Amino acid sequence: MDISVVIPLYNEEESLPELTEWIRRVMTGHDFSYEIILVDDGSKDTSWKVIEELKSTHEQISGIRFRRNYGKSAALNVGFNAAQGDVVITMDADLQDSPDEIPELYNRIMNSNADLVSGWKQKRYDPLTKTIPTKLFNSVTRNMSGIHNLHDFNCGLKAYRKDVVKSIEVYGEMHRYIPVLAKWAGFTNIQEQIVQHYPRKYGTTKFGPGRFVKGFLDLLSIFFVGKFGKRPMHFFGTIGVLSFVVGFFITCYLVFEKLRSIAEGTVYRNITDQPLFYLSLVAILIGTQLFLTGFIAELVSRNSSERNQYHIEKII
Repeated sequence: MDISVVIPLYNEEESLPELTEWIRRVMTGHDFSYEIILVDDGSKDTSWKVIEELKSTHEQISGIRFRRNYGKSAALNVGFNAAQGDVVITMDADLQDSPDEIPELYNRIMNSNADLVSGWKQKRYDPLTKTIPTKLFNSVTRNMSGIHNLHDFNCGLKAYRKDVVKSIEVYGEMHRYIPVLAKWAGFTNIQEQIVQHYPRKYGTTKFGPGRFVKGFLDLLSIFFVGKFGKRPMHFFGTIGVLSFVVGFFITCYLVFEKLRSIAEGTVYRNITDQPLFYLSLVAILIGTQLFLTGFIAELVSRNSSERNQYHIEKII
């Protein structure tokens, strides 16, 4: 099969018939073999009934329904597990992503050896309350991830080589960072394509400001797990030792100063009367705690069933 189109959705009953018909026209016009996987993320409207009706007349459509709303990341993860196409295309169900972009995205994956091609909505039809935070979010993500050639990490329209979606796990708010997950999994040929963005035609946006807070915390999680997931002692131990050493040397300095003052017969302050002593004590305690945290995390990591699971590309 050439293409799997994975579409997570929540309360999009009006747009589904138009979207699936649009995809069908594009696929038929380019003679692609394909499947459309609609993942209903616990919709409260009649979206699932619409999916059942579409399935009865369109054999390439399959549907997955969650019992409740789990979020876009969960919907994508389930869709990725079900996808069988050589190239997996993701898009939103609100008709703001154009299926006409699919052939070019497919060609970029197949002909340029790209692992992932992310859409860039260079001209957006979103309110400033969404576009300004999005630009800030993308800037922070570029700097933290080292993927400097992407302008829009959160664009729903993306194309993946099949190996990519089978090698990553998407959860929480991680759908915003799939390029980062792919990079940590060893898929470094990440490209970008300018895509058309359309105004929302039906329904209301599911965007909320709280998502940026959760998204930023998930970015920190990705950064930490990707870099230190199999060696947590390198992170906690390094910071812990530095903190302990700083506190220890401050304490030594205070003791030395007191002994020097006694030897010279000059007035001195008790060590416990100096604020610097308590700062050094806190640094020593924090350093010890961080070191022990790293030690415990290392024990947990070494006893994990996934401690020696690695993504192997080829064997000859």
